[in-house]
Amino acid sequence: MYKLFFQQIAVFAISASLLFSCMNPKEDEEDVTNDANTPLHLLKPEYPVTYGETTPDNVKEVVDRVHAYLNETTPARLVDKNSQHPVDDLSAVDTNTVFEQGDFRLISYEWGVTYGAMLTATEAIGDNRYLQYTQKRIDFIADVVSAFQASLGEGALSRSAVHSVTHPGALDDAGAMCAAIIKALQTGAIQKEVTPLIENYIDYILHREFRLEDGTLARNRPLLNTLWLDDLYMSLPALAQMGKLTGEQRYFDEVITQFWLFADRMFVPERGLYMHGWVQGMEPHPHFHWARANGWALLTKLEILSALPATHPAREKLLEQFRAHVRGLTRLQDGTGFWHQLLDRNDTYLETSATAIYAYCIAHGINQGWLDVKAYGPMALQAWNAVSTKVNENGQVEGTCVGTGMGFDPAFYYYRPVNKFAAHGYGPVILAGAEVYRLLNSASYEVNDSALMFLD
Repeated sequence: MYKLFFQQIAVFAISASLLFSCMNPKEDEEDVTNDANTPLHLLKPEYPVTYGETTPDNVKEVVDRVHAYLNETTPARLVDKNSQHPVDDLSAVDTNTVFEQGDFRLISYEWGVTYGAMLTATEAIGDNRYLQYTQKRIDFIADVVSAFQASLGEGALSRSAVHSVTHPGALDDAGAMCAAIIKALQTGAIQKEVTPLIENYIDYILHREFRLEDGTLARNRPLLNTLWLDDLYMSLPALAQMGKLTGEQRYFDEVITQFWLFADRMFVPERGLYMHGWVQGMEPHPHFHWARANGWALLTKLEILSALPATHPAREKLLEQFRAHVRGLTRLQDGTGFWHQLLDRNDTYLETSATAIYAYCIAHGINQGWLDVKAYGPMALQAWNAVSTKVNENGQVEGTCVGTGMGFDPAFYYYRPVNKFAAHGYGPVILAGAEVYRLLNSASYEVNDSALMFLD
């Protein structure tokens, strides 16, 4: 009896529930999106970085953030290394006098890139704070070098805080800093005497760096008679700037000769990429297409083209090499906008500094009329969008591979650390922002059928 009673109750409850659900359909049930009721091709993709929404103001905000961080954390001051007390009287410098420690060194090839980048940002964006950053520190370095030279003997000077200026021991010491100082001098903003610094750097590049028998700039590290692709940037932009400064053809002749001595050995035409290193007598030769070294090579071509006279007979061949390199890189850009640490190995990590260099060089090529904006504008903009995600709220650049030697096995490159204090990322990010800012102010784009298109 009780069983029948509960069965009847259950039937009644179910019937009531069905009746209620028919009368009151669920209000929170989502509408089904399908081909009949929605133009599915217009659904917004879930891009991992910004796509098609970049403005000049967005770009400047990122560059300003990086500038603010660097201006705060790279003081132009001297201290006693033992007491850490300030040394304001330059006539009192001695072997214990050092630069006040910030997050980065004031004299390094990475900071040569950064000084030059600040000048480019001033030209492109029109904010003199960037110029003042470079002017203040180069003037300071010139004063400090003069003070050390006046106070110390040759032996002590070679071990001083400015030894890489007075006694450069590698192309890393000379080229990027020299190019930046010449560029700064040409702005008219430099107030101090920098000609002796420039001449000493140039003398090192031309006469004191090790060379192969055919005259190619080389190193005996990590193996004897080794070419480093990085050394294109550590030497040739400085010589090109010296040619531009003095008007002397001999500097341009050396630049073009050296460039092809490197490129003929290290450019792989079927890939449109350069190998990182070349060692005399090594056969077969491993091809490791390290991203940042390819960046230095691309940037070197841009620097040479920008300094060469318009009628120079070497321009066209060099410009075609620039375009061939860009074509090789185009095929390998990741869907995020980044490039990989080893360009042709997609299981290596996405790297910031190289991506920033490519963004700058490609945008610059477009702005100079060397590259078609319709073909290359979208990739340059997406590269910048990717890079901008790596500038944190403090203005620090994340995702940059630390300083890297040369290896002949993949593990060496795969597992190089990344660090926000890797100085290599800062100049390239400023360069990329400056040139993309210029691009966005000279060319327009639209999102057409969901795809970003640059217009003529």
